[in-house]
Amino acid sequence: MSRTLPRKLRHALFLTATCAMAAGASAHTGTDGAAHIHAGFLDGLLHPFTGLDHLAAMLAVGAWSALTARRLWAAPLAFAAMLLAGALLGLAGVDLPAVEPMVATSVLVLGLLVALRARLPAVLAAALVGGFAVFHGLAHGMELAGGTGHAAPLLGMLLATVALHGAGLGLGRVLRANAWAPRAAGAGVACLGAALLAQLA
Repeated sequence: MSRTLPRKLRHALFLTATCAMAAGASAHTGTDGAAHIHAGFLDGLLHPFTGLDHLAAMLAVGAWSALTARRLWAAPLAFAAMLLAGALLGLAGVDLPAVEPMVATSVLVLGLLVALRARLPAVLAAALVGGFAVFHGLAHGMELAGGTGHAAPLLGMLLATVALHGAGLGLGRVLRANAWAPRAAGAGVACLGAALLAQLA
């Protein structure tokens, strides 16, 4: 493996972190349901890609699983299932406290798990990411509340989530070929989570 890989990763992560500071407004910092009243399948499919927090968390779940888990899909499937559960709670009007801080915290923690290549039992890993996913789902569900025809955007959102987990799994398999690559990538995600938390403080 080339010795220049960590340097390239550091440069890429520096640019990502710099952009993240400016792009923080693109993360979910509110529940603007009016923008999603007429959401359809395509809106749901694209939605996980429009928030840097959700995008980073979903990729990190897949990468962490590829780096550490024997049951590669245990944590990603738990995330997808609990994301749906959280979205349904949001649609039903459930409003848990500190949704956005918990979403940002999930990005920070998942980044650290990737950086440390932390190994957890499959049940514990699934419970951890599933708990975080509830808050991601709530953020999505509260944005869709007030609209009609929720099945199509929810289906799109789930498909996008599974696709991002798959991409994360592929990324993790690439990263594990180099000892420093997962640390650099995970640190970049963790820094994003810390920046999002700082914006919410």
